[in-house]
Amino acid sequence: MTKELEKVIPLNATQWGEKVLNSDIPVLVDFWAEWCGPCRMVGPIVEQLAQSLKGKVKVSKLNVDQNQDIAEKYNIQSIPSLVLFKNGNEIARIVGFSPKEKYEKFVNNALNV
Repeated sequence: MTKELEKVIPLNATQWGEKVLNSDIPVLVDFWAEWCGPCRMVGPIVEQLAQSLKGKVKVSKLNVDQNQDIAEKYNIQSIPSLVLFKNGNEIARIVGFSPKEKYEKFVNNALNV
């Protein structure tokens, strides 16, 4: 469990329930795709968020091309979309490329930290 909190967890449909919906701590999911330029720019920032938000949230990535059912279920229309889940429910969403500080503030505000 501790190792999971330090790195970005790649997700797929099989793990979605266990890793996101049933997680005991909030989960930040980066919805992305290989072909998406802004997604590639967000990737290293998401890695940094896994470190800077360690202990507050788990940080995960979900490839929308490989997991279209989940992307559709959560109405992901633009990527990158970073969606924060708590107790299995979406509590906040931010779309598009932003600096790391904006993502950290987004998470902290959503969690009232």
